[in-house]
Amino acid sequence: MKYELGILGAGNMAEAIARAAIDKHILRPEQIIASDPSDQRRAAFSKLGIATTQQNNEVIPNSKQLLIAVKPQILDSVAADLGQHGTKDQIILSIMAGITTDKLAQAIASQGRIAKPRVIRIMPNTPLQIGAGMAGIAPGQHAQKGDEELALRLFGAAGRAIVLDESLLDAVTAVSGSGPAYIFYLAQAMQHAATELGLGQHADTFVRQTILGAAQLLNATDETPAQLRHKVTSPGGTTEAAIDHLDKYQCSQVITDAVKTAARRSKQLGE
Repeated sequence: MKYELGILGAGNMAEAIARAAIDKHILRPEQIIASDPSDQRRAAFSKLGIATTQQNNEVIPNSKQLLIAVKPQILDSVAADLGQHGTKDQIILSIMAGITTDKLAQAIASQGRIAKPRVIRIMPNTPLQIGAGMAGIAPGQHAQKGDEELALRLFGAAGRAIVLDESLLDAVTAVSGSGPAYIFYLAQAMQHAATELGLGQHADTFVRQTILGAAQLLNATDETPAQLRHKVTSPGGTTEAAIDHLDKYQCSQVITDAVKTAARRSKQLGE
């Protein structure tokens, strides 16, 4: 086959994955082809030196592995293209939200040409776009040993990636998939407080740098979040007053329950 990787759906996430693969020398631009109906999105990939097309059927039969990066609403259409133009030896990497490996494999198999599609499901998150992503990778039941290797390299190039059982991807979705939004929610509340406390035009800078610094410190040490928090929390001090207020309203439990609610919703969407 002409290409090592074919991409169906040239959106922002797919672009970030392709860019990381090229920057980290995992694939060369000429080893990738992408399809998308949008002229603008194809142009973005062309700037990376990647071949582009409007047609999925020009990508599928010419690629050793395929990255499915389309909206889950068009699952049936994409599965039909894969079933009609794919081969039994192709590895299919999917980042379609909420679509299980079995659901995608069954949709492809229903076309009659490929009985056991080799599907790998990946749950990435948006920090992947700046090379700081976190991805959970789950091989489907027909995947063979080693099929996950390219996925590990691709998503590892854009952050970190871990292979785990697909039953854990709802938890991955709730923790790392939705997780950036929890941090942005905190940042929003901190900015509001900073403004009310009179920091004005400096509020945004103080909040952004504080969250960035805290994240980098957490990543740079083996200490647990609890240990790091205790180091900041002097008895009778300002931080203790704030933490006591949070504990009064059981904020820790509220956050735990919120993440579990996201996991339940992820499971519902996949059914």
